[in-house]
Amino acid sequence: MSNTPSPLWTPTPEAITATQMDQFRRQVNERFSLELADYSALYQWSVDERESFWSTLWDFGEVIASERGQRTLGQDSMPGAEWFPDAKLNFAENLLRYRDDKVALVERLENGSRRSLTYRELFQHVERFAAGLRQQGVVAGDRVAGFMPNIIDTVVAMLATTSIGAIWTSCSPDFGINGVLDRFGQVAPKVLVACEGYFYNGKTIDSVPRLQEILTRIDSLQKLVLVPVARTAEDTRQAVAAMDRAVALQDFVESAPQTPLSFAQTGFNHPLYIMYSSGTTGVPKCIVHGVGGTLLQHLKEHRLHCDLRREDTLFYFTTCGWMMWNWLVSGLACGATLVLFDGSPFYPEAQSLWDMADEEGISVFGTSAKYIAALEKAGCKPRETHKLEPLRAVLSTGSPLAHEGFRYVYRDIKADLCLSSISGGTDIVSCFALGNPVLPVYAGELQCRGLGMAVEVWNDDGQPVAQEKGELVCTKSFPCMPIGFWNDEDGSRYRGAYFENWPGVWAHGDYAEITAHGGVVIYGRSDAVLNPGGVRIGTAEIYRQVEKVEEVLDSICIGQDWQDDVRVILFVVLREGVTLDDALVQKIRATIRANTTPRHVPAKVIQVADIPRTISGKIVELAVRNVVHGKPVKNQEALANPQALKLFEALPELSEA
Repeated sequence: MSNTPSPLWTPTPEAITATQMDQFRRQVNERFSLELADYSALYQWSVDERESFWSTLWDFGEVIASERGQRTLGQDSMPGAEWFPDAKLNFAENLLRYRDDKVALVERLENGSRRSLTYRELFQHVERFAAGLRQQGVVAGDRVAGFMPNIIDTVVAMLATTSIGAIWTSCSPDFGINGVLDRFGQVAPKVLVACEGYFYNGKTIDSVPRLQEILTRIDSLQKLVLVPVARTAEDTRQAVAAMDRAVALQDFVESAPQTPLSFAQTGFNHPLYIMYSSGTTGVPKCIVHGVGGTLLQHLKEHRLHCDLRREDTLFYFTTCGWMMWNWLVSGLACGATLVLFDGSPFYPEAQSLWDMADEEGISVFGTSAKYIAALEKAGCKPRETHKLEPLRAVLSTGSPLAHEGFRYVYRDIKADLCLSSISGGTDIVSCFALGNPVLPVYAGELQCRGLGMAVEVWNDDGQPVAQEKGELVCTKSFPCMPIGFWNDEDGSRYRGAYFENWPGVWAHGDYAEITAHGGVVIYGRSDAVLNPGGVRIGTAEIYRQVEKVEEVLDSICIGQDWQDDVRVILFVVLREGVTLDDALVQKIRATIRANTTPRHVPAKVIQVADIPRTISGKIVELAVRNVVHGKPVKNQEALANPQALKLFEALPELSEA
């Protein structure tokens, strides 16, 4: 008998032929007189012949540019590669290529409000906002910051900013004051676009006190544009009157002279976005992404890996403090309808986002692995309660999606769809491994490595391995590498972040494996890998088993230094009314042991009331490990619930054998 697992879903031959991925493969064969038979062959060609691949993708994605230039790749090095060194283009122009009456953006807030803009109206809104920025003196290279919920006005402000060639940077309004200052304070924005409040989990949160402090603490700010979300336009004007250098959104756009929208033509590597690392180990790194690399990579991922088309409705549950927001808004370049949601995904009930999916006809639904796990724990079965007729793809990221999460989606959400677990990050504003509409889906696996990304898994000796765990690396340059870090003049911080282990090779910091059929399994972050008895264990291997235990709602796992070795400690959050007795501890340990190895079994299982997370929802294993070892956690402002760290201080169980 074969040990090869059976796929949970396989596309039909007719469906494969209809995809843009297959269309692209045929186009490559025709252009280069090749006979690439399948995705595996296409992938290998795309990394062997990167210049031909990215040049063909430029054509396939119909990139709008005033100049393309003859060269696809100038200097080829990591870091420092020069892709399309002679090109001149504008990011916003590519996202605003459609100007018709198809709906571009739908905004849904937790309080039930809804509004939408067509592509024609979106263009007009961007035109007016860009005129306001120009009147304020914003020019190419200036920074405009958004302290905003995921709403239409945020997209408009970003597109207006980038149309000028200025640089957009954002974080969500749930960031604390120090979290904002740690980010925006480093990049000196000229204009801040912010809401006066927002809705979350049934509450209205007032942002004005934080905005007043931000204005006094960031000297570079010349203007605050206040956007009404939780108040009326009149109440917003009253808030503006009490603040220095502030203007209401309506007055900002109406006072500017009406000038036609023009698109500044910049180099391929002109700065587009400044994004931030989570900042849980120090002040956040300010990662600068370029215009061309971001655009090309997103066109590839949307059109080829998601098969996104004009008739699609794309949704991703995200905030403006997570790179998935930037990824989502690029869907405008495909002419799709984007659904923007802001609020708690479980308010007023667990099925809220699926109600929205039916109402808006969502065809591609993106979320986090954490949301899928929580949905299952809540007993939600959208397949039984919702139609979900247009739904053809579910995307999951943020952390590895457990095997059980895969099976839950197919069992309780919809049987016929492509479930794509995707992985990359803020570092590349995109993915190294992701979904594919022409490939089968296997439980626990990302379907493939992304086209043009020379992704390998290396062992400790720097040798590529397959069907073996190791470090996820990228061995050849690619267009969406950051163009650098802000305020890193000599590039030392940038090189130290990715190229310290192996010079000239991008080490991403994921502990991973490439499977027999070319899929990828992510076992967790390399720096959180457990090492009991010298054996490396990815934390995701343990989480996968713990998720099977009905009584456990959430968990976090660390390695504790103990008697010249490391022992595994598992902290669990339990369902209401459940207590951690010996029987439950044994059940958890037995579940882990039955499906892994004795080394995976935690030496201690400890109940806690909460688990600390970043604002984008990722658990912070390193921060918990530091607290357990009595070390300081440098930047607690990066956490959504920093108070949860106190739950791990001086626990008596951690000093017992």
